[in-house]
Amino acid sequence: MNTPLYLPVSSRSMASKTQVGFIGLGNMGKPMAKNLLKHGYPVIATDIFPESCKELQELGAQIVDNPAEVADQADRVVTMLPSSPNVIEVYTGPNGILKKVKKGSLLIDSSTIDPAVSKEMAVAAEKMGAVFMDAPVSGGVGAASSGKLTFMVGGVEEEFTAAQELLTCMGANVVYCGAVGTGQAAKICNNMLLAIGMIGTSETMNLGIRLGLDPKLLAKILNMSSGRCWSSDTYNPVPGVMEGVPSGNNYQGGFGTQLMAKDLGLAQTTATNTKTPVPLGSLAHQIYRMMCARGYSGKDFSSVFQFLREDEENEGA
Repeated sequence: MNTPLYLPVSSRSMASKTQVGFIGLGNMGKPMAKNLLKHGYPVIATDIFPESCKELQELGAQIVDNPAEVADQADRVVTMLPSSPNVIEVYTGPNGILKKVKKGSLLIDSSTIDPAVSKEMAVAAEKMGAVFMDAPVSGGVGAASSGKLTFMVGGVEEEFTAAQELLTCMGANVVYCGAVGTGQAAKICNNMLLAIGMIGTSETMNLGIRLGLDPKLLAKILNMSSGRCWSSDTYNPVPGVMEGVPSGNNYQGGFGTQLMAKDLGLAQTTATNTKTPVPLGSLAHQIYRMMCARGYSGKDFSSVFQFLREDEENEGA
C-alpha cells in the first residue's frame, strides 16, 4: 500500500479516504478499527500484542511494528489504550507517535485517562506541529461493534469537524465538550454515575430476590417506575433477566471491573484536586477495588451483583 502524501490541515476533510492509523486493538479498539474499514478507510494499525492484529489484517488492514511507524505513514491517528501510562508511552516513548509524526497530523485519543495527561500530550503534539484531541467513548463493546458509541471530544474547536468525520464512522453521537481535557472530564463524570447506578441496581435486585420477588418481574416493575436507569433496563446485572448482556454470559466481555476501578480512581483524583465532595463515588471506588482484590478484575463491572451475593453467602455459611 502506498504511503499517502502529506495533507495540510485545511485539506483533511476533503481527503476522506486517505489512510487512518489505529493504535490499540483491544476489546474496544478492534471493533472501532473494523468500522473504519467498513466505511472504506485504509487502516494502518499496531498493538503491543501481535495476536490482536490478526483479524484486522485479514480484513485488509496494514499491520506495522510500533506507533512511530503508524504516525510515519498516516496523518490521522486514533489511539484506544487502557490507561494514562500506556498513552504516555505510545505518544512520547522511544517508538512513540511523536517520534515520527508529520506536521499537520490529527491525533485523536479515545482512551479514558487523567485530563491532565491529555493536556500534556496536547502540548507535546503541538511542539511537533501536530494537533491532539481527547475523545473518550461511552457505550461499551456492543456499541463499539455496532458503531453506536458516544464520543466526548476535547480540543481546538477548529479541528472538531476533521475529527468528527472519522468519529462518526465509529459512533452515533459525537459531542464537542471544549478545550483539551474536557472530553475526559465528561467521561469520568459519566462513569462515576454508571458505577454508582450499577451498584444501586445490584443491591436493589438482590434485596428484591431475598424478599421473594421474581427477578424478571422486579426488573419490569423498576423499568416502568421511577427507579429505572440504564443499569436496570439495558444492562441488567442479574443472570437470566436479559439476553445479550454480560450477566447472561458469566459476566464475560463488556467493560471490565479493573477498568471501572481505574476510571473511579481518576474521578477520585480529579475530585481531590478540585476539592469536590463525592461520597458515593468514593464508596463505589472502594467496592470495585475490593472486587479486583477478590478475583473479579477480568469480569464485567456488572458482576458487582455476584460480588454482593458472594458476600451474603459467605455470611450465611
